[in-house]
Amino acid sequence: MNSIVENIPDTPSIPPVDSNIGKLLIAAGKLTEQDVERITQEQREHHLRFGETALRLGLLKEEDILRALARQFEYSCLPIASEGLSSELVAAYQPNSNQGEALRALRSQLMLRWFGGHRKALALTSTQHEDGSSRLAANLAIEFSQLGERTLLIDANLRNPSQHLLFGLDNQLGLSSVLAGRIQYSEAITRIKSFANLSILCAGAVPPNPQELLSRAGFVQMLETVGQQYDIVLCDTSPALDNADAQIVVARVGCCVLVVRRHQTRMAQALRIKEQFSATGAELLGVVMN
Repeated sequence: MNSIVENIPDTPSIPPVDSNIGKLLIAAGKLTEQDVERITQEQREHHLRFGETALRLGLLKEEDILRALARQFEYSCLPIASEGLSSELVAAYQPNSNQGEALRALRSQLMLRWFGGHRKALALTSTQHEDGSSRLAANLAIEFSQLGERTLLIDANLRNPSQHLLFGLDNQLGLSSVLAGRIQYSEAITRIKSFANLSILCAGAVPPNPQELLSRAGFVQMLETVGQQYDIVLCDTSPALDNADAQIVVARVGCCVLVVRRHQTRMAQALRIKEQFSATGAELLGVVMN
């Protein structure tokens, strides 16, 4: 994680008191009013920022300041292991890390090259389970929500779903229940309270006929409907070489990002997947190396 101290210029022109961040830290139970007064006095003497002063006095940890700054600028992020979310969601817990920066760079590329106008949906797949496409889909969904985009993440991996595990959600009802006609999609979508713009549609109970369910017209109709309600719709799929599920989902969505693993995925495998998607008329937007 980047050091806050290193990123703060030491200059007398900096205002001596940052009352907003102080109030946020008091509300969060990280400081008392006496602590704030002590920090304020130290600020005035040495012309430092509030956070830097608190670090020097040993009253706060760097993580506490990052969370307060995120709240101050309405940028949702969480303390480690909170809200039942997996620690693998680095976009939520460590937005200033190298991984967080890489995720934002990918998000920017997707915004420039695909999203915008009528294009709302994107599928993410891989060659095999260990490549990390599900984790990437989850982190990207958080990144888009942090940008202020109304984001829906759909777990379309009906064989080995994982989004409910990453977000700490119940998986009894989900996409499989919707496609089987048991419930409406709106009943299965869960709003993630920690991120105002993020919703999840879990996979639901593992069905005996995932290909048949994903091939139904109801899946296309649902994608069209949620595309009118959300700015970004991400679909997490099963590995493309395991079965035809991913090919079906990508064909419905129209575009895909392929996640590969360094020193593991073979070029021939990636080319084979590209040919499969091209045959359906879908576009392989790019490849992410994990």
